[in-house]
Amino acid sequence: MTDSRTTGSRATGSRTPDSTAPDSAASDAKAPDASRRSERSRRAIHAAALDLVAEVGYARTTVEGIAARAGVGKQTIYRWWPANSKAAVLMEAFLDLAERTAEAAGGDAGGEIPDTGDLAADLRQVLRATVDELADPAFDRTTRALTAEGVIDPALGAEFTAKLLEPQLQTCVRRIEAAQAAGDIDPDADPRIAVELLVGPLHHRWLHRTLPLTHAYADALVDHALRGLSPRK
Repeated sequence: MTDSRTTGSRATGSRTPDSTAPDSAASDAKAPDASRRSERSRRAIHAAALDLVAEVGYARTTVEGIAARAGVGKQTIYRWWPANSKAAVLMEAFLDLAERTAEAAGGDAGGEIPDTGDLAADLRQVLRATVDELADPAFDRTTRALTAEGVIDPALGAEFTAKLLEPQLQTCVRRIEAAQAAGDIDPDADPRIAVELLVGPLHHRWLHRTLPLTHAYADALVDHALRGLSPRK
């Protein structure tokens, strides 16, 4: 028995493509999803960059090492991050880590500080969380690496500030402004300076390792800062 759809092609020794043929359907079903493959590779590169910096430090981390740890070719990294690849990979990996950490905590990287009506308690919660983050090796070494590299590379430093630091600072500024509106902060106080009174000493102690970075220290910063920021009577 012959198939009328293919009789003509058999007679001439050729075959007409058949989009309904089983082998075509099977081929389509097995076709790889390039977007999923790329996302898996990107995640692997992020993880490799963070792990290597935590293990051996920024100076000894290389694009080749990141590629080998991630199981990709180094040309993949150069293709996705063409400029200053090592720092660019680390920057993206760190921003992604910060976002995922915030989401796991029930918020987002640029989310608002909860306003419970108790300014001191709200600020203590934020500063304690910052202490915990800076004590995490994945954050500590990466933040130090990006901070140091940002001094050498102003463009990278500006990107780090714009994408991570400034959004976090602005959430604190808005909480201070809300406290001013509620009468808890001197209306003449500059909200940005008020925030820097809180986070500046914290980062100074962390950066220079002058003394231990603890929850008790974070609480003391809040108490001292709010004492100076209270409305004048």
